Amino acid sequence: MPEISRFYGIIISLFYGDHNPPHFHVRYGSYKAAIRIRDFLLLDGSLPPRAFWAL
Repeated sequence: MPEISRFYGIIISLFYGDHNPPHFHVRYGSYKAAIRIRDFLLLDGSLPPRAFWAL
């Protein structure tokens, strides 16, 4: 996975040419999510509130 950042156990990845809308992928322990870049809308998956607000 093309990792662009890692902090507090949160791993953020971004894929070139991935499907629309523009988004990034987040992994935190066993949680996985896709977050839209424009407004940080949770597109897919889940994250605990503590990890989501650290973004």
